[in-house]
Amino acid sequence: MTTVVEHPFQRDFATLADPYRRELMAHCYRMLGSVHDAEDLVQETYLRAWRAYDRFEGRSSLRTWLYRIATSACLTALEGRGRRPLPTGLGGPTSEPEGALVERSEVPWLEPAPDTVVGAEDSDPGTVVASRESVRLAFIAALQYLPPRQRAVLVLRDVLKFRAAEVAGALGVSTTAVNSLLQRARVQLDQAMPREEDITEPAASDQRELLDRYVAAFENYDIPAIVELFSADAVWEMPPFLTWVRGAENIGRLVATQCPAKGPGDQLLISSAANGQPAFGLYMRDENGAHRAFHLQVLTVTPSGITHVAAFFDTTLFATFGLPEALPALPQHR
Repeated sequence: MTTVVEHPFQRDFATLADPYRRELMAHCYRMLGSVHDAEDLVQETYLRAWRAYDRFEGRSSLRTWLYRIATSACLTALEGRGRRPLPTGLGGPTSEPEGALVERSEVPWLEPAPDTVVGAEDSDPGTVVASRESVRLAFIAALQYLPPRQRAVLVLRDVLKFRAAEVAGALGVSTTAVNSLLQRARVQLDQAMPREEDITEPAASDQRELLDRYVAAFENYDIPAIVELFSADAVWEMPPFLTWVRGAENIGRLVATQCPAKGPGDQLLISSAANGQPAFGLYMRDENGAHRAFHLQVLTVTPSGITHVAAFFDTTLFATFGLPEALPALPQHR
């Protein structure tokens, strides 16, 4: 049997580099729009860095060096790929929520990311890499409109606050080119960002009360109560379906006609957190009485109510969020 000898520099690398793993995960997620792809690229980053660590000369910090490797890996991965959209980025809303839903499972849709994976917990809101704003779903979706190099420059400069010279070194371009890319990226991002991002969140107690009402409305399958919780021009979208709706009344019509629930107790919601926002795993009762993963909702909550819900029907996300695939049958509706 072959014995693998670990050199001292390799032990040093693990000790020094592991603290940056989660912020690198957030960086790769911002670049790729996929939590699954980001996990793969972080692994690749650490493998590349481990292999090259004996040649690391310390001209930059280890953190900067790791970001340089991660950015390069992301840019390579993005070659030849289209952007990861949400349905709202591909066309207008439907005027007939009761109509047939148009599904596009072949589209590489944008994915949500658990707060625990991208460092968006409320316990440390002040740090740059853990900022909820830098991983909010609308921001990640807007980043997808940028060409990869513009995306990299904007994230490194505006989110991570790298110096222009550091970004130039990471991308192998001049600082003049970095500044030009950043200027174009900012203009395009301003055009892509929705207005809802300018609205402040409600107080924590108000948000908790609103979310409790939201859970009760869905679990009771109370359509009027659901409608009441949304702002007048709220949006509901649900990849992989191209169909999306705008307006509280249209959201109510969509839920009433397209949802397989028949009455109270058919749906159960389990609280989670995604992209620095409230999220819920929604479970639908099957014919045996058990509740099975149906979709994962990410909510945008403002003082005027809920303004946006992205309901992701990719149930493989439940495992990523630490949510069970099914809940046991209950003797009665809770």
